[in-house]
Amino acid sequence: MKDLFDKIYRDKGPLGKWASQAEGYFVFPKLEGQISNRMKFRGKDVITWSINDYLGLANHPEVRKTDAQAAADYGSAYPMGARMMSGHTGLHEVLQNELAEFVNKEAAYLLNFGYQGMVSTIDALVSKDDIIVYDVDAHACIIDGVRLHMGKRFTYKHNDVESLEKNLDRATKMAEQTGGGILVISEGVFGMRGEQGRLKEIVALKEKYNFRFLVDDAHGFGTLGKTGAGAGEEQGVQDGIDVYFATFAKSLASTGAFIAADQEIIDYLKYNLRSQMFAKSLQMQLVVGARKRLEMLKTMPELKEKLWENTNALQSGLKSRGFDIGTTQSCVTPVYLKGSIPEAMALVKDLRENHGIFCSIVVYPVIPKGLILLRMIPTATHTLVDITETLDAFEEIRTRLENGTYKRLSASVAAAMGE
Repeated sequence: MKDLFDKIYRDKGPLGKWASQAEGYFVFPKLEGQISNRMKFRGKDVITWSINDYLGLANHPEVRKTDAQAAADYGSAYPMGARMMSGHTGLHEVLQNELAEFVNKEAAYLLNFGYQGMVSTIDALVSKDDIIVYDVDAHACIIDGVRLHMGKRFTYKHNDVESLEKNLDRATKMAEQTGGGILVISEGVFGMRGEQGRLKEIVALKEKYNFRFLVDDAHGFGTLGKTGAGAGEEQGVQDGIDVYFATFAKSLASTGAFIAADQEIIDYLKYNLRSQMFAKSLQMQLVVGARKRLEMLKTMPELKEKLWENTNALQSGLKSRGFDIGTTQSCVTPVYLKGSIPEAMALVKDLRENHGIFCSIVVYPVIPKGLILLRMIPTATHTLVDITETLDAFEEIRTRLENGTYKRLSASVAAAMGE
C-alpha cells in the first residue's frame, strides 16, 4: 500500500512545480497600502490592474465610515450561529429584499461566500436524475458544484449556441429516461476573457427546450446594465434567468454573495443550501456595509460612468496600438501575447520592476500552452495618466518579447525546470 502523500511528493501540479521561482512574486504576491489605483509592491509604487474594485468603493470615505461604525456597533462576531439557528436578523432580511428588488426578482438570499455559495446552489438545485449542461469555460466554483452532482452532465463549447443545442438534445433524451430535469449554467461575464455569456440566445432556447437557467454574474453585477443590475439587464433577459447569482467581492468591494429567484425557489434553497445551513451567518458589519454599497450603486451612477470611461480608454488604447484583447464585452481586459511560461515571468518582472505596472499573469493550464494572458481590471479610481503610462509600458515589453530579450533572460529558468 502506498503512502497517501506519495503522489504529492512526485507531482506538485502544473502550477505548483513553479513554486520555487514564482511564490511571493508571480503567485501569492503582497500588495500593500490603501486599496486604490496605485499601491506598493515590495516597497515600490505600482499602478494596480489586478484588484476587482470596479466602482472604487473599497477605500471610498463613505464606505470606510459605514464599515467602521458597523464594527463599533456590532463587533466582528455578531450574529453568532447559522441563520437557521441563531444567526438570523432583520437587517439580513432588509438587505435581501433590497437586492431582490434591484435585480428584478421576487426574493433573494444572502450567502457567506460566493465560491461556496455557488457550489452549494448547484448541489441543492439538482438530484441524481437531473442533467446539467454548462459552458466549458465556467469558473472553478461552477465546476466544483457540478462535480458534486451524482447524475449526468455535459459541457458545451464556450459561448457556442449550436454546441449548446446539441447538448440540450442529448440532455433532453436522457432526462426522458431518468425522469429528471435540465439545468443550464453560464456566466454573465467570463472572468478571464471578459466576454458576456450568450444569455439572450440561451433564454430564447427555452421556447424549444425545457430547462432552467442559472447565471453566475460575479463580474456583471454593478458594471453592466442601465442600472448596474448585471448582464441579464444589459441583454434584456433578466426575466428569463431562473436563478441569478452575484457576489459582493467585485463591484461591492466586500465579502459575501446572494442568489435571487422566484420566492418559492428561494424558500426551497434557504432550507437546502448546506454551505449556509451549517455555517455561521454573514457578519452584521458585512450586512450593513453591503447595504451602504448597494445604496451607492443605485444613487451614484457616476461611479459606473467613470468605470466605463476608463475601460473604454484602456481598451481602445490597446487596440489602437495593435494589441490583441480578444472579444471582451465587459470591463475585464485581457491582453494576449505569445510566449512560454519562463518568458512570461521575465516579462512580468520587467513590468513591475522597471515600469511600475502590476497586472495579473495567466498561463497554462488556465490558457493553452504558448500563450501569455495579462489580465487587467480597470476601476473607477484609475486615471488617464495611469492608462497612458500603462500603454507606453506595454509597447516596450511587447518589443522585448518579440526581439527575444525575455527568451534569453528566461533560458536559465527553463533549463532548471527541464522545459
